[in-house]
Amino acid sequence: MGEAVSAFVPGHITGFFTTQPDPDPTKAGSRGAGLTLSDGVSVTVRPDDATSIVLNDEAVEMAPVERVLDALEVTATVEATAAVPLGAGFGVSGGLSLGAALAANRVFERGLSTNELVTIAHGAEVQSGTGLGDVVAQARGGIPIRLEPGSPPHGTLDGIPDRARVEYVSFGELSTADVLTGETDHITQAGQTALSRVVSEPTLGSFIYASREFARETDLLTPTVTEAIRAVSEAGGQASMAMLGETVFALGTGLSDAGYDPEWCVTHPAGATLE
Repeated sequence: MGEAVSAFVPGHITGFFTTQPDPDPTKAGSRGAGLTLSDGVSVTVRPDDATSIVLNDEAVEMAPVERVLDALEVTATVEATAAVPLGAGFGVSGGLSLGAALAANRVFERGLSTNELVTIAHGAEVQSGTGLGDVVAQARGGIPIRLEPGSPPHGTLDGIPDRARVEYVSFGELSTADVLTGETDHITQAGQTALSRVVSEPTLGSFIYASREFARETDLLTPTVTEAIRAVSEAGGQASMAMLGETVFALGTGLSDAGYDPEWCVTHPAGATLE
């Protein structure tokens, strides 16, 4: 048993999604598409007598991470640093869950495969109501398209074969749980339309257009987000809203060109890895 192991998990912005509940959390999840980011979450796991979680130097409670450790039958201190905003649509909880699974598997010599660890982390997210598709996307990397919901072997993924500079500005948080526990039929319908478009034309241009239409049709846009997307469009760029957060992301230099002072990174070519 090692002293400590670290993992890096890329951030993940979802452009659009559908929801599919299932009594089995490994089969539940979402279809959709998004971007994994070179800005992400670094997670370190070290054995301890009791479980504690520290995020950006502050003690936190995070149910999916606790579920991951319980599934692996271990107790540990989990220390994480997120280079992306919290609660704003960047997959931070999924990053912590997947990173904790990967690192704890090595520290405690559990001998599980990548798919088994992804399944544990995905199931923990679903059971906690904190996410439906981030973990499987973060495990893949790139620009993932989630064709079928759930973790391996149930979930099916493809991807857009491209890379991009991504700018983002976060104006605040939105509750994933509140949206996912409300009426979602209109979200699923809009998500299916967006997914069909991107599957038939798997390009960045198609993705950002489908994402923007999804945000409009689902009434998830806030006035601040609407204003920023419009400003990027008027500056000749392309932008949409991160699901689910009051966050605008743009491809290229769209937000900078529109007069904002965004953070920026690039799409991450690989999935989560041990460091």
